[in-house]
Amino acid sequence: MRQRLLFLLISAVLQLSGCAAYRDYDQEMQRTIDRIAEGNLNEALYLLQLNNPWENKDLLYYLERGAILSAGNALPQSQAAWRAAEQIIVQREDAIPSAPMKLLARFADEMGTTLVNDKLLRYEGYDYEKVMLTTQMALNQLASNDFDGARADIRKTHEREALIARQREQQYSQAEEEAKRQGITLHYKDLEGYPVAILDAPQVVELRNGYQSAFSHYLAGFTYEALGERTLAAPGYRQAIELRPDLPALEKALRNLDKPGPGSDESDVLIVVQSGFAPTRSSVKVPIPVRVNENLTIIAPISFPVLLPNVIKRDVSKIVVDGRTYPLTMISSTTDMAMRTLRDDMPQIIARAMFRANMAAIGQAQKNQSDPAHASLVVTAQDPFEEADTRTWRTLPDQTLVTRLRLKKGLHRVRFPFYYEGAAFTVRVDQSHQVIDLRVITEQTFYVGSAQVLTDNATTERIDMPKQ
Repeated sequence: MRQRLLFLLISAVLQLSGCAAYRDYDQEMQRTIDRIAEGNLNEALYLLQLNNPWENKDLLYYLERGAILSAGNALPQSQAAWRAAEQIIVQREDAIPSAPMKLLARFADEMGTTLVNDKLLRYEGYDYEKVMLTTQMALNQLASNDFDGARADIRKTHEREALIARQREQQYSQAEEEAKRQGITLHYKDLEGYPVAILDAPQVVELRNGYQSAFSHYLAGFTYEALGERTLAAPGYRQAIELRPDLPALEKALRNLDKPGPGSDESDVLIVVQSGFAPTRSSVKVPIPVRVNENLTIIAPISFPVLLPNVIKRDVSKIVVDGRTYPLTMISSTTDMAMRTLRDDMPQIIARAMFRANMAAIGQAQKNQSDPAHASLVVTAQDPFEEADTRTWRTLPDQTLVTRLRLKKGLHRVRFPFYYEGAAFTVRVDQSHQVIDLRVITEQTFYVGSAQVLTDNATTERIDMPKQ
């Protein structure tokens, strides 16, 4: 019976999601990540294109493409990719499918994730990815001194946060009611062999939710302040402080709103440093005991998603400007946001996993009856579909750090303490408010924006634009 259901289900899913439903996304993206870490952005783009040969590209393709292009300072192309991703998200939020397709989609969603796993779902993007998308788009604009363009993307960020808040409140309430109705008492802390500690880490538990970013709101405050809209800047800084309390850099930004702005020969410079990559999403099998009847309990190995922090990163707690060292304040962690999202999603993931565990256990019990000589208290059938969904936006930066300086307009030398003096690069500061955007990955530093001045000692990775 299960095989017939799977055949019908997979046929439906392939029509809805395309032939990439069972790609090994984690493996293919690791090769791309390795090329970026080596500083070879052209090769990274080539691999991304190679792994996405179909004409109708999915959401993840545009998310990854935009991030690689941004690191290569190809900002118009980066924005185009991210606008395509944004359009996909908006279309799915607004879509009202026809009755036949709605029925088919509901069958695929409910039966697919219940009978098989979440990999059969069309990738919709996690909440934190959607919020960080418009934040990164705003950062691209600011790095090009387009504060009005950044303002528009920041507004989208606020609107999306409000939409997600409404959706999640309803979703989590329904999940709790459904778990009670089915009598599910299993908690993620009860999963034998599951790395519970990463979901219960203090920095994860302390987050209000998995999608609000202190950096997003701090960036909003800086943008509104630069545009002379200080009454709008204050709420942005206050929200950032609520999300990341006890950070002097955030509190100072709010206090300084009452002070005079930069003089005619000065600039209020925000240095943004983004390091590392978002965590890897992997799959781990956990033994689930299923009570088939009063006398029989069968163990079913069921897959659960687990997040592994990316090891490709470097300590960037300080930056050197014109020979003087300044501390950087870490105000956002994609890893923590992703962990909190997974933590909040676990009740729903467990509910779907329990259904699959029950089906597998019942199937084993029937097999035991038909073949008593090979009876087993553990499910013996190898299910190739039993694997957690490992898709996630891998090239999204992990840590975001900032420092804010009042600098004279003109040329300035910038480097990190772990680089030698010759590796410094020159930037031209010529705006009253300016953003310097840096992307650090192990030995590579990518400058994003229009202010870098190329010298004999400075190089910038250039991207040879491939076809879409």
